[in-house]
Amino acid sequence: MGNIRVIGPRSSGKTTYLAGLAYWPQNKSAVGDRRLFEVVPLNDETEKLGSIAEDLIVQGLDLEPTRVKDVYGLNSYSFRIEVKQRFNADKEINLVAKDYPGEIFELLESGHLDGLCEQFLKECLEKDVEGCLILLNDWGAKADKFYCRALSQFLKLMDQYERRQDLRLAVTMSKCERGELWPGRLDPEIDIFDSHLPDTKDLLQTNISRKNLQFFALSTFGVLDRNDPRPNRIEMIGTDGSRAVLRETGQRKSWKPYGMLDPLYWLNTGIRKEFKY
Repeated sequence: MGNIRVIGPRSSGKTTYLAGLAYWPQNKSAVGDRRLFEVVPLNDETEKLGSIAEDLIVQGLDLEPTRVKDVYGLNSYSFRIEVKQRFNADKEINLVAKDYPGEIFELLESGHLDGLCEQFLKECLEKDVEGCLILLNDWGAKADKFYCRALSQFLKLMDQYERRQDLRLAVTMSKCERGELWPGRLDPEIDIFDSHLPDTKDLLQTNISRKNLQFFALSTFGVLDRNDPRPNRIEMIGTDGSRAVLRETGQRKSWKPYGMLDPLYWLNTGIRKEFKY
């Protein structure tokens, strides 16, 4: 069983991503005709997340964001991912993921962690955790500086808990359906992180060995079509600010996410595999 933690700033799409993953079995169009992989929820929390994912992704309703309450109150989402391989035996990956509140990332950047935040991060860096999926959602000089400060503090904590040598980090640009990012999704290390977050990339590559660091891009919503690469989402104003939903709410078949399983496969196996979506 591979334990994965999901961290990132507010609005980086952490809960939406896990909801989309939990909803995968109900959305046959998400994997196409070849059925390259199957995602099976394994516990009540994951099934519940999958059931409300349609409200979030397809119907356009609100989903409560993850709040800082109690480190022991965070839901554990458990999945079995069955990877279908044409010439080799099928691969089965069991994952347990925890979704951490965005405030944690912001307090990291400030350098002023309270006791509760320290509890969260201590659990994030425990020895039974194989890796962290770090979702980032912004780019440019201001974002680059913010991410550098936050991740510098995270690296110090990795040293404190002796995880610098054995914790995998999948650093991932979320919401890559945006027009500025979509062309760079095929080689995100060069075409997204080199181009848009060079200092963040340099910090990580200087301090983390190559075997424990990879860069990815994913989109829970995807684009409309191969020949119409507009983002397959619209922004709506809800009770907790703006949020994204499918352009054609109520049309399950229109949901075609991109890159959602690639970082999880690498975090669990150490092998980079690019799935065809």
